[in-house]
Amino acid sequence: MTRGTDKAFDVVILGGGVNGAGLFRDLCEQGVDCLLIDKNDFGSGTSAAPSRLIHGGLKYLETGEFGLVAQSTLERNLLLRNAPHLVRPLPTVIPIFSWTKGIGAALRTFFGAKSAPRSRGVVLVKIGLALYDFYGSRNKVMPRHSLWRRQAALKNLPALTPRIVAAGKYYDAKVTAPERLVWELIRDGLAANPESEARNATSLRGQRDGILAFEATDGTAFTVRAALVVNAAGPWIDRVNRLLGIPGKLIGGTKGSHIVLDHAELARQLDGRMIYFEADDGRICLVYEYLGRVLVGSTDIPADDPDDVRCEDDEVDYFLDSLRGLLPGLEFDRAQIVYAYSGIRPLPASDSTAPGLISRDHSAPVAEPEAGRPFPVISLVGGKWTTFRGFAEEVADTVLERLGRTRRVSTRELPIGGGRDYPLDEPARRRWITDLAGETGLPEERVRTLLERYGTTAAAILREEAALPESRFLDDVPDISHAEIAWIARNEAVVHLGDIVFRRTTLAVTGRLTACDLDAIARIAGAVLGWSEERRQAELDETLDTLRRRNLAPL
Repeated sequence: MTRGTDKAFDVVILGGGVNGAGLFRDLCEQGVDCLLIDKNDFGSGTSAAPSRLIHGGLKYLETGEFGLVAQSTLERNLLLRNAPHLVRPLPTVIPIFSWTKGIGAALRTFFGAKSAPRSRGVVLVKIGLALYDFYGSRNKVMPRHSLWRRQAALKNLPALTPRIVAAGKYYDAKVTAPERLVWELIRDGLAANPESEARNATSLRGQRDGILAFEATDGTAFTVRAALVVNAAGPWIDRVNRLLGIPGKLIGGTKGSHIVLDHAELARQLDGRMIYFEADDGRICLVYEYLGRVLVGSTDIPADDPDDVRCEDDEVDYFLDSLRGLLPGLEFDRAQIVYAYSGIRPLPASDSTAPGLISRDHSAPVAEPEAGRPFPVISLVGGKWTTFRGFAEEVADTVLERLGRTRRVSTRELPIGGGRDYPLDEPARRRWITDLAGETGLPEERVRTLLERYGTTAAAILREEAALPESRFLDDVPDISHAEIAWIARNEAVVHLGDIVFRRTTLAVTGRLTACDLDAIARIAGAVLGWSEERRQAELDETLDTLRRRNLAPL
């Protein structure tokens, strides 16, 4: 619908990270006409820089955030059901170095102390894991915790430091491609309500008397009206609010960095498990096998500039030193790093002296309409990756009430993207694979690879690949085809080369990308999107610069 020359939407959402995308999908399912805007690519900010965990927040028990743990464990279990192609169980091991330490410190933290507990002993870990099982019992999909004595722990993880007295084992989950999940939420929203729109590479320029002005990176400018605006810009929330004429400080972020290692022996010993451990300075770190590599994280450093964030040398040293202390039986050095990334957590402004104690809960303060701005603005503050659906549901209900609408669809049991009709057990997967292989004439192993990578969305890619006279694959990544890249470029809102290699695929983060294959991807995408040779070279140069400068990629 239009009003004058400005297209009108019920809701404009500024920020296409996981919270904005989750809200977009929820509102579209309710028949609300939405415009989603992101200044870069969908899922390219904080949502692209998590530890890739879908977890219930075990450590939040220490700060007494039981409601957040309850919501997080429920949302984790729902995601395992609704996005099984991207979210999978993650057995987790906690090395324990004493029997009783940490109880007093944990009690002080629980009652509001501003310093983090140190050295959690067996008693404290056992209590925490029992509570964690209790909160995770709704929609339960994974086993309860167990405790390993020292001998059993070292048998399962021989490289682990012999200083341990025991180890706890419990289950959380991981997301293999968080940026892809963000895109699938948006795609689901567009399918649910064709009147809605989603635009990346588009910036807000300001608003005047209810008219929001935008400009795309290609210079295209347009204006829209909205009954309500949601600021889902994450660590950029305060800047976006200032563009809307709203002063104040809502965000006090911290920086989280990660490195990805090519370490075959560690990946073998981890065997699909994560080690969730306490570094020498008391900070919680993690290391787990991720798509054949090893992911290590994360730092938690006060920071507030999301446009200039990278994993610095001292953070790399911190990770490697922590691993050497935890796993003295293995060697670690910088040459093993194939990728690094960093982002700003959009936490609420806080006076806490310990970044780890800043709440990971969320809120949605409202700036009511005022002279010159006739619409309210809801800001999505804080939150964590795991709870995006629940947060979106809460905010969507507020939006619906303000618009005088009622909820007509729950997202609680709603599959996401390629999780729709996903075969959940091995016999069902074999039937799906056999049927698609028979239909397309492609090898069953190829069908299985794409099913695991894209869920049931793989069917469309496989059919396009099968229609070509011959299948061509990348030279150095022989399980990714030219047809696969072309399909992504054509169907998944790709604007830049980086959208493909950083977010629609896991090529960059796994360190499998070579300069040769990057050039091939640029040529495939350029042919689909109509890039000139000058544009293709510019895209290639910019992506290579980012990989080398910000991601420490050895290209």
